[in-house]
Amino acid sequence: MSETPARVSASDRPADRLGSSLKPRHITMISIAGVIGAGLFVGSANAIEKAGPAVLISYALAGTLVVLVMRMLGEMATADPDTGSFSVYADRALGRWAGFSVGWLYWWFWVLVIPVEATAAAAILTDLIGGAQWMWALAVTIALTVTNLVSVGNYGEFEFWFALIKVVAIVAFIVVGILAILGLIPHSGVSGLHHLWEPDGFMPNGFGAVLAGLLVTMFSFMGTEIVTIAAAESPDPKRGITKAVNSVIWRISLFYIGSIFVVVALMPYDQLSDGSYQSVLEAIGLPGSALIMDLVILTAVASCLNSALYTASRMLYSLGSRRDAPQAVRSLTGNGVPWVAVLASMIVGFVAVIGNYVLPDKIFGYLLATSGSVALFVYLSVSASQLVLGRSLRARGEQPPVRMWLFPYLTIVVMVFIVGVLVLMAFDDEQREAIGLSALSAVVIVTVGVVLHRRRPAEERAPTSGHV
Repeated sequence: MSETPARVSASDRPADRLGSSLKPRHITMISIAGVIGAGLFVGSANAIEKAGPAVLISYALAGTLVVLVMRMLGEMATADPDTGSFSVYADRALGRWAGFSVGWLYWWFWVLVIPVEATAAAAILTDLIGGAQWMWALAVTIALTVTNLVSVGNYGEFEFWFALIKVVAIVAFIVVGILAILGLIPHSGVSGLHHLWEPDGFMPNGFGAVLAGLLVTMFSFMGTEIVTIAAAESPDPKRGITKAVNSVIWRISLFYIGSIFVVVALMPYDQLSDGSYQSVLEAIGLPGSALIMDLVILTAVASCLNSALYTASRMLYSLGSRRDAPQAVRSLTGNGVPWVAVLASMIVGFVAVIGNYVLPDKIFGYLLATSGSVALFVYLSVSASQLVLGRSLRARGEQPPVRMWLFPYLTIVVMVFIVGVLVLMAFDDEQREAIGLSALSAVVIVTVGVVLHRRRPAEERAPTSGHV
């Protein structure tokens, strides 16, 4: 049994390095919570409506893609943990322009998540307690910014409890659902498995609808990769990443496929409200189900907002460390928190919160659409980077704790699949705007990256940093 590494105190930490106060239990819960977003509780109804019970295939396909991408990312991250994660690996494998582009696209994605989640949290709090929605949005954003500024341990502690609530809620939902399926809940309004093929069959709208459901479900998995960023601020990054990657299969199987199975087994696919889980609990006859789901969704939203601030700030710090962002973002507190990067991300996010109230919905919708396909761009960069770095690792005879299966063939299959999904989005009426504006934003950022790095002398380019 390997010994637990000694915790690095603030006084022992180099002045130009991030902290390392995330505990193993923090990393474990961050890895678990990464696959449980608010989209699972709210957005799943949209995917079910499209594909019917066959949405299980949509989730299985999307989940398989995430498992393989995490396997590739895990190989690179356990070989060399870095808070810049896939942005750093793209930098090394594909060129400076790639690391620059992926890093800024990813930062932009999470910065735009801040106003979305703050607004969602404010709406729930306004319904539960009352008051002005904008005040709740401001209060939630500031509160979680403060926790992120104090120490990375604070982020980890908040995320630990947020994650625990989400995990308990999903497991309880599955248990209650199975009892209902078996007919063991007295006076339940639903039971059995017959809705898996009723009223119109398992695949009522054809396989094309399954693919349309895939496009919806794909983005609910965004956040799984956060553990490879967070683990770099723990005493034993390789161990944390290895555990997270090795457990991603059962996490997706349980939390997504298991819970969605309960939904489609107990409810007709065309009779779900905006919240599929709430619809099931109300049909079972569980008292107070609306309040319960409001509190669970509030927790999921707060968790996502907390992680958005953390992830955006660490990616911005990593970009600064590679001279791809202003050097001010490298400023650290005594606890190793990149405070300028945290505040910069929060301010841009909060300006977007204001924009969400001031700008017409359509304009804010366009902003959101510019990051709509970032998940797939990130997955594609991870695959391309691992294809290059994986060959180098094997040529040197290195064997990191996590290794990609059937390399390089499965890596190439994943890349082809991602490109295929992007093509499908271009032909899907509901996704065309997102892929178009996302592609436009990617082209702009890639162009900026290429121009900057051609002009910058090689000796001015910091290789990579952000290691702990």
